[in-house]
Amino acid sequence: MTTRSVVVLDYGSGNLRSAQRALERVGADVAVTDDFDAAMDADGLVVPGVGAYAACMSGIRAVRGDVVVDRRLAGGRPVLGICVGMQVLFERGVEHGVQTEGLGEWPGVVDELHADVLPHMGWNTVRAPHGSTLFADVRDERFYFVHSYAVTDWVMPHADPRLHEPLVTWTHHGQDFVSAVENGPLAATQFHPEKSGDAGAALLRSWVRSL
Repeated sequence: MTTRSVVVLDYGSGNLRSAQRALERVGADVAVTDDFDAAMDADGLVVPGVGAYAACMSGIRAVRGDVVVDRRLAGGRPVLGICVGMQVLFERGVEHGVQTEGLGEWPGVVDELHADVLPHMGWNTVRAPHGSTLFADVRDERFYFVHSYAVTDWVMPHADPRLHEPLVTWTHHGQDFVSAVENGPLAATQFHPEKSGDAGAALLRSWVRSL
């Protein structure tokens, strides 16, 4: 099998090296960089993210990551968002009353979860749909979450009946929230596969294999 090249987009967010190591363990050739051309040319692009939504969006725009994501998806080139890197793919985020425009690849608002305990930190199960590529080799497994915000309402307009409906995975913490989405070349997880042991490795391996 040909080794797949993956760029982990470096826009000032943390947790880059753990993502790099996890992807290398499943056979990818990984670079951590903010270089525009490298991010465009790689077989796969990973958009990580920890911390505040607004800060992540500012960092992404500073390295033209918004342009990279848009152009890659327009050409059918795979992109994987992780944690806040998933959240920024939606229309906007709301934190402490402040609204921040996201990348707008999916409709929806990232808002604070209604739960007795926040952040949602630790291991939790997911409800993956039939036909999932990401979860093809991981059923009834737990994944590691660290977050207080998520998308809880999923409404996808049916712009073209010929297009496949996105595959949406759900998790419960206080309320149901979107924990993963697979939509053609664009995929994302609210949890951290790079911190999720064997289950996370299997998920990343499936994604790399699909590139």
